[in-house]
Amino acid sequence: MIRVANAPCSWGILEFDGQAQKLGYAQVLDELQETGYAGTELGDWGFMPTDPGQLRRELAQRNLALLGAFVPVRFRDPQAHDQGEAETLRTARLLSEVAGEAPFIVLADDNGGDETRIQHAGRITPEQGLSSEQWDVFAAGVERVARSVREETGLRSVFHHHAGGFVETPDEVRRLMSLTDPALVGLCFDTGHYCFGGGDPVAAIDEYGSRIWHVHFKDFDEEVARQGRQNAWDYFEAVRNGIFSELGQGSVDFAAVRDALQRYGYDGWIVVEQDVLPGMGTPKASARRNREYLYEIGL
Repeated sequence: MIRVANAPCSWGILEFDGQAQKLGYAQVLDELQETGYAGTELGDWGFMPTDPGQLRRELAQRNLALLGAFVPVRFRDPQAHDQGEAETLRTARLLSEVAGEAPFIVLADDNGGDETRIQHAGRITPEQGLSSEQWDVFAAGVERVARSVREETGLRSVFHHHAGGFVETPDEVRRLMSLTDPALVGLCFDTGHYCFGGGDPVAAIDEYGSRIWHVHFKDFDEEVARQGRQNAWDYFEAVRNGIFSELGQGSVDFAAVRDALQRYGYDGWIVVEQDVLPGMGTPKASARRNREYLYEIGL
């Protein structure tokens, strides 16, 4: 049975450098639970308690499951793999001590780490992508980290494609999936980021099927995207202008996405993510409306 969670990014807790955290973890967890969600992801390292006992108590008090943690790594740079592996294992140990082998490590590029990709998010051309040699380094790094996580903690790893990073477009997602072991690396499928990269979410589910191990529900406003293309907005300008709308207000057909997931027997979690910059929007009210929308479509 599919269950529904939310994540700290919906409250403006983002992984990007320079994006200040405005809210404490207790407020975010309280509001997440009060608006009808059954689980959460960890958020940035240090946002929630890193003591396993304390984190376990905080989640239990609110009857929330811990589903995973987003870990960005500069995979295209082989010199960054050692540090990336160490930071990922630190996170994986915390997850496993709190929730056993159920959570996922959600690997990603160091999104926002390359100016060209930030400036051209949503309109990436092949020339702005990785070379064949860089793809080999990138994929080897993802597999290395995923293997270390599995061997040490038993946790599985998924890769999160993301606008503003080097795995954004459908072709880039396809390339990474083709270069990595399907038994070792799953896909964290994000509906909004897939649209941002120019893809069709339902077609992606049909393409990747059971390789989708974890799902993020994020809506995408095509009119904001059109304005962004017209005005050459960068990634952060697009987010600031509301490209990730509340669920049901954008272009993603979530009922069709639900049906596609069910065709492939998906029985994991759906994590609602409405990325906002710190201090932007009305997170609690949006979280409540997003949950009500999902109730309306049977989730």
